[in-house]
Amino acid sequence: PRELAHSHMMTDWVLRLDPGASCELLLAARAHHLQRWKIPRDSYPDGRSGYLRWRTGLHTFHATEAAKVLGEVGYSEEFISRVKDIICKRNLRRDPEVQTLEDALCLVFLETGFRDLRNKYGDDKTTDILRKTIKKMSAEGAKQALALDLPKSDHDFLTMVATDG
Repeated sequence: PRELAHSHMMTDWVLRLDPGASCELLLAARAHHLQRWKIPRDSYPDGRSGYLRWRTGLHTFHATEAAKVLGEVGYSEEFISRVKDIICKRNLRRDPEVQTLEDALCLVFLETGFRDLRNKYGDDKTTDILRKTIKKMSAEGAKQALALDLPKSDHDFLTMVATDG
Protein backbone atom coordinates (compact mmCIF):
# COMPACT_ATOMS: atom_id res chain seq x y z
CA PRO A 1 0.00 0.00 0.00
CA ARG A 2 2.82 2.44 0.79
CA GLU A 3 4.41 2.07 -2.64
CA LEU A 4 1.03 2.38 -4.35
CA ALA A 5 0.40 5.65 -2.52
CA HIS A 6 3.91 6.76 -3.45
CA SER A 7 3.26 6.03 -7.13
CA HIS A 8 0.08 8.13 -7.01
CA MET A 9 1.94 11.04 -5.40
CA MET A 10 4.67 10.73 -8.03
CA THR A 11 2.13 10.85 -10.84
CA ASP A 12 0.46 13.89 -9.28
CA TRP A 13 3.79 15.72 -9.02
CA VAL A 14 4.85 14.78 -12.55
CA LEU A 15 1.58 16.20 -13.88
CA ARG A 16 1.98 19.38 -11.82
CA LEU A 17 5.52 19.85 -13.11
CA ASP A 18 4.67 18.83 -16.69
CA PRO A 19 0.94 18.90 -17.49
CA GLY A 20 1.71 17.45 -20.94
CA ALA A 21 3.83 14.59 -19.60
CA SER A 22 4.41 11.74 -22.02
CA CYS A 23 3.00 8.27 -21.43
CA GLU A 24 6.57 7.04 -20.97
CA LEU A 25 7.21 9.54 -18.17
CA LEU A 26 3.90 8.77 -16.47
CA LEU A 27 4.54 5.03 -16.59
CA ALA A 28 8.08 5.56 -15.28
CA ALA A 29 6.64 7.58 -12.39
CA ARG A 30 4.26 4.74 -11.57
CA ALA A 31 6.84 1.98 -11.97
CA HIS A 32 10.00 3.50 -10.51
CA HIS A 33 9.38 1.69 -7.17
CA LEU A 34 7.78 -1.42 -8.67
CA GLN A 35 8.16 -4.31 -6.19
CA ARG A 36 10.67 -2.25 -4.18
CA TRP A 37 10.13 -4.43 -1.11
CA LYS A 38 11.91 -7.31 -2.86
CA ILE A 39 15.30 -5.63 -2.36
CA PRO A 40 15.47 -4.31 1.21
CA ARG A 41 18.08 -1.75 2.19
CA ASP A 42 19.68 -4.21 4.61
CA SER A 43 20.52 -6.53 1.72
CA TYR A 44 23.43 -4.15 1.01
CA PRO A 45 26.24 -3.00 3.33
CA ASP A 46 25.75 -0.06 5.68
CA GLY A 47 27.15 3.35 4.84
CA ARG A 48 27.02 5.67 1.86
CA SER A 49 28.73 3.26 -0.53
CA GLY A 50 26.25 0.48 0.29
CA TYR A 51 23.36 2.91 0.03
CA LEU A 52 24.45 4.09 -3.42
CA ARG A 53 24.94 0.51 -4.63
CA TRP A 54 21.45 -0.35 -3.31
CA ARG A 55 19.92 2.62 -5.14
CA THR A 56 21.67 1.72 -8.41
CA GLY A 57 20.55 -1.89 -8.03
CA LEU A 58 16.99 -0.72 -7.44
CA HIS A 59 17.00 1.39 -10.61
CA THR A 60 18.05 -1.63 -12.65
CA PHE A 61 15.56 -3.91 -10.90
CA HIS A 62 12.62 -1.50 -11.30
CA ALA A 63 13.44 -0.83 -14.95
CA THR A 64 13.70 -4.57 -15.68
CA GLU A 65 10.42 -5.36 -13.91
CA ALA A 66 8.64 -2.49 -15.66
CA ALA A 67 10.00 -3.68 -19.02
CA LYS A 68 8.63 -7.18 -18.39
CA VAL A 69 5.14 -5.87 -17.65
CA LEU A 70 5.15 -3.43 -20.56
CA GLY A 71 6.40 -6.13 -22.93
CA GLU A 72 3.70 -8.55 -21.78
CA VAL A 73 0.97 -6.04 -22.63
CA GLY A 74 2.39 -5.21 -26.06
CA TYR A 75 4.39 -1.99 -25.79
CA SER A 76 7.14 -1.52 -28.38
CA GLU A 77 10.81 -2.01 -27.55
CA GLU A 78 11.38 1.69 -28.24
CA PHE A 79 8.69 2.69 -25.74
CA ILE A 80 9.99 0.24 -23.14
CA SER A 81 13.56 1.45 -23.62
CA ARG A 82 12.46 5.02 -23.00
CA VAL A 83 10.62 4.08 -19.78
CA LYS A 84 13.73 2.20 -18.62
CA ASP A 85 15.95 5.21 -19.36
CA ILE A 86 13.70 7.46 -17.29
CA ILE A 87 13.51 5.00 -14.37
CA CYS A 88 17.31 4.57 -14.41
CA LYS A 89 17.69 8.36 -14.54
CA ARG A 90 19.91 8.26 -17.60
CA ASN A 91 21.04 11.74 -18.61
CA LEU A 92 19.76 13.47 -15.49
CA ARG A 93 20.06 17.24 -15.98
CA ARG A 94 20.19 16.86 -19.78
CA ASP A 95 16.91 14.99 -20.29
CA PRO A 96 13.88 17.06 -19.26
CA GLU A 97 11.73 13.99 -18.55
CA VAL A 98 14.37 12.38 -16.35
CA GLN A 99 14.75 15.70 -14.54
CA THR A 100 10.99 15.90 -14.04
CA LEU A 101 11.00 12.41 -12.50
CA GLU A 102 13.87 13.42 -10.20
CA ASP A 103 12.09 16.63 -9.17
CA ALA A 104 8.92 14.66 -8.42
CA LEU A 105 10.92 12.14 -6.37
CA CYS A 106 12.53 14.90 -4.33
CA LEU A 107 9.20 16.67 -3.78
CA VAL A 108 7.46 13.49 -2.63
CA PHE A 109 10.38 12.83 -0.29
CA LEU A 110 10.14 16.32 1.16
CA GLU A 111 6.39 16.00 1.63
CA THR A 112 6.44 12.53 3.16
CA GLY A 113 9.87 11.82 4.62
CA PHE A 114 11.43 15.11 5.63
CA ARG A 115 9.94 15.26 9.15
CA ASP A 116 11.00 11.66 9.96
CA LEU A 117 14.45 12.24 8.50
CA ARG A 118 14.98 15.34 10.59
CA ASN A 119 13.76 13.57 13.74
CA LYS A 120 15.99 10.56 13.08
CA TYR A 121 19.21 12.31 12.07
CA GLY A 122 19.03 15.80 13.54
CA ASP A 123 19.71 19.06 11.79
CA ASP A 124 23.38 18.58 10.86
CA LYS A 125 22.96 15.39 8.85
CA THR A 126 19.58 16.56 7.53
CA THR A 127 21.26 19.73 6.24
CA ASP A 128 23.73 17.61 4.28
CA ILE A 129 20.95 15.42 2.86
CA LEU A 130 18.82 18.43 1.91
CA ARG A 131 21.73 20.11 0.14
CA LYS A 132 22.28 16.96 -1.92
CA THR A 133 18.55 16.72 -2.62
CA ILE A 134 18.21 20.33 -3.74
CA LYS A 135 21.35 20.05 -5.87
CA LYS A 136 19.65 17.27 -7.89
CA MET A 137 16.58 19.41 -8.57
CA SER A 138 15.88 21.83 -11.39
CA ALA A 139 15.25 25.49 -10.62
CA GLU A 140 11.49 24.85 -10.97
CA GLY A 141 11.67 21.80 -8.72
CA ALA A 142 13.52 23.79 -6.05
CA LYS A 143 10.96 26.58 -6.36
CA GLN A 144 8.17 24.04 -5.81
CA ALA A 145 10.05 22.64 -2.80
CA LEU A 146 10.12 26.06 -1.17
CA ALA A 147 6.38 26.40 -1.74
CA LEU A 148 5.48 23.09 -0.03
CA ASP A 149 2.98 23.22 2.79
CA LEU A 150 5.23 21.93 5.56
CA PRO A 151 5.13 22.62 9.29
CA LYS A 152 6.65 26.06 9.88
CA SER A 153 9.84 24.81 11.54
CA ASP A 154 10.48 22.38 8.67
CA HIS A 155 9.66 25.00 6.04
CA ASP A 156 11.98 27.50 7.69
CA PHE A 157 14.73 24.88 7.94
CA LEU A 158 14.33 23.87 4.28
CA THR A 159 14.35 27.51 3.19
CA MET A 160 17.50 28.20 5.20
CA VAL A 161 19.32 25.22 3.69
CA ALA A 162 18.09 25.89 0.14
CA THR A 163 19.09 29.53 0.17
CA ASP A 164 22.33 29.07 2.12
CA GLY A 165 24.03 27.31 -0.70
